[in-house]
Amino acid sequence: MFYLLILIRLRVFQQPLTMLSVSVSELLTGIPYFCKKNQSMRRKNDKVPVIMEQVEIVGAGAEGMAVAKPDQKVVFIPFGAPGDLVDLQVVKRKKQVFEGKILHIHKLSPQRVTPPCSHFGTCGGCKWQHLGYEHQLAFKQQQVKDNFERLGKFPHPEIMPILGSEQQYYYRNKLEFTFSNRRWLTTKPVEGEQMPDEMNGLGFHLPGMFDRILDIDHCYLQAGSSNEIRLAAKAYALKHGLSFYDVRKNEGLLRNLIIRNVSEDQLMVILVVSEAAKSITSGLLPALAEAFPQISSLMYVVNTKKNDQISDLEAVCFKGQAQLSGTMESPVEGFAPLRFQVGPLSFYQTNTRQAERLYRTAFNFAGFRGDELVYDLYTGTGTIALYMARAVRQVVGIEYVAEAVRDAAVNATLNQISNVSFLAGDMARVLNDELVQEYGKPDVIVTDPPRAGMHPAVIEQLLRIRAEKIVYVSCNPATQARDIALLSADYAVVAVQPVDMFPQTQHVENVVLLTLKQD
Repeated sequence: MFYLLILIRLRVFQQPLTMLSVSVSELLTGIPYFCKKNQSMRRKNDKVPVIMEQVEIVGAGAEGMAVAKPDQKVVFIPFGAPGDLVDLQVVKRKKQVFEGKILHIHKLSPQRVTPPCSHFGTCGGCKWQHLGYEHQLAFKQQQVKDNFERLGKFPHPEIMPILGSEQQYYYRNKLEFTFSNRRWLTTKPVEGEQMPDEMNGLGFHLPGMFDRILDIDHCYLQAGSSNEIRLAAKAYALKHGLSFYDVRKNEGLLRNLIIRNVSEDQLMVILVVSEAAKSITSGLLPALAEAFPQISSLMYVVNTKKNDQISDLEAVCFKGQAQLSGTMESPVEGFAPLRFQVGPLSFYQTNTRQAERLYRTAFNFAGFRGDELVYDLYTGTGTIALYMARAVRQVVGIEYVAEAVRDAAVNATLNQISNVSFLAGDMARVLNDELVQEYGKPDVIVTDPPRAGMHPAVIEQLLRIRAEKIVYVSCNPATQARDIALLSADYAVVAVQPVDMFPQTQHVENVVLLTLKQD
């Protein structure tokens, strides 16, 4: 892994292509040792191909992995690009599916670009920074197609071209950073060298490591003062000896730093601590307020639990407003933009601009006439429900998080929308025959479930309700395809529109219109 990290560091990719193979060869001087070591391993178990040489990467797969298929085997590889010619080391094997890592690149793919982030390859986010954006979009489009054809196996029309994001960087309106006294060392100390005295860090969890944090110097995901605020908080904590959290011992004052900026002129900072110590209320928080007057909402949360979940805890407003206000253009002509109050614990789509395109797609797919009853499943804070409410007779939103339902009711009042009702409870239990009897049979059902998709009981109820249309919004085309396959005996897929909400990652949102088949 160490050599792969060297390979993908910025200075390597900044070399001209004609020089790159030489530079890589010079950097990867340790490869012969590992090759010899693994060749001896191979002699002990000849069935396991430890080293694969001169392998061409041919595609992009699940979880951001690249795919190679040497000798009819399927190998998933992180940080590869279709068109790379590489030597691989196999690190995992399950039947004919392997996972490998790149040892050496003989030829670079023309799809590669220079990753701007110095943390690329170590940080668990932005796994596709090394791919040109047009190629990212093509792979996401293919991801939807593959899931529908290979997993779902139901008839569907041609998938519409994916809606790309105008902003490929600095598009998130929320980031959460973690304080830790066990930061990850990107370079291993040489033999005889002592570990650094300073092991505190503020950044992101490393993939698969609950107790290790990658200390971040600059993140390209959030605009405005996000990076400066994070660095200032860390510098103040180090200067004044504030303790960083130790997840193994569940001790330490500083736990998390959350930054939200749902609009350019509003900025919320939430500091999560283990106690409301004087060093926080009379020290760090006033220092941040003075250094960054643009912070419109400065909050803190006391968390003494052994996990980072704070949705059930009180957020104390230290300075400024308790809420931010997000806006979204109304899809119905003649109405003012919709406003949404965003609190420290509220859910709000993290890519504001693309969220509007996502909701507009769902709205257009529904093709409202004006007299419909709409059920909005997994409504969250009611964003989709309120977005559609002015175009229909009534909307019933259902959400299992009670706090989100309260936010949805507040947002309905804020927008003077009265034809919405929000219910809290487990979807598989709330969406039942009694609910339909009370509110009526819906003409349109909009569903936007979590990544795991819909519970089988929910799908069974949808088949009993037999609404004229179902608009299925999903952040996981695989579970979406699974669910649609279960509905396909009664529903036909009429339209499919992928939307890229998260550039530089493998994630893709997808909107599908299903219509009830005629008996």
